[in-house]
Amino acid sequence: MNFIEWGALGQVLVAGLIVGAGIPALFALGLRLLAGTTSADPAAAQAAPSSAPRGGDANDAPTSRVVAIPRPSAARLAGAIACMGVVVGAIAFGLVFLVSGGH
Repeated sequence: MNFIEWGALGQVLVAGLIVGAGIPALFALGLRLLAGTTSADPAAAQAAPSSAPRGGDANDAPTSRVVAIPRPSAARLAGAIACMGVVVGAIAFGLVFLVSGGH
């Protein structure tokens, strides 16, 4: 007697890995591609003004520092759009599948 259908178990495992790990990983990759890069110049990071208040007065306002993050390149933007498109497509397919009565 064979109580476990190994083929069905394999299908559920593969589908779970794709939907449970693949789609969130694509979403994270898309966000990472959209994020700008910062400068890797350690001298610029050390020369930046401190945000700590100057002097001993507690009412001194901290100095502000402007951080400029460049826009992603065209290739990174295209990759991010592709990743997000796959994620949105998978969500739309899942909703249509469930609403149509798919099992």
